[in-house]
Amino acid sequence: MQEYISKQVQILRPSEQIYQVISRFDHLTPALAGRVEDWQATEDTCSFKAKGFGVKLRMAERVAPKHVKITGDGVPMDFAFWVQLHTVSEHDTRLRLVLHAELNMMMKMLIGSKLQQALDQIADGIASAMR
Repeated sequence: MQEYISKQVQILRPSEQIYQVISRFDHLTPALAGRVEDWQATEDTCSFKAKGFGVKLRMAERVAPKHVKITGDGVPMDFAFWVQLHTVSEHDTRLRLVLHAELNMMMKMLIGSKLQQALDQIADGIASAMR
């Protein structure tokens, strides 16, 4: 299983406040509904289309206010996606994304660098949305 780690981004908010948003898919609706097709979300699951490909995700683990673990639900690739929060001070939290994905050698060569770029962009996007 390959591991991809985003850059660490700073969010000048308490980790508890960030956790409240990232720990529920339905709290992400305002930020994501216009960016993907057919966004649907509950507290624990979400589904959407990205470039015509259907994606279903579910919250697999929550540890307040440190991290959430998201897994695919019925997708052809085995993966786990972690959103990690590290409290530096009361109003200074560092966020990092970690993706563990089972990719064959061909897929790794085709999309490995794109996954890394995507994680960095998502981390930046979360940080911007939380400002």
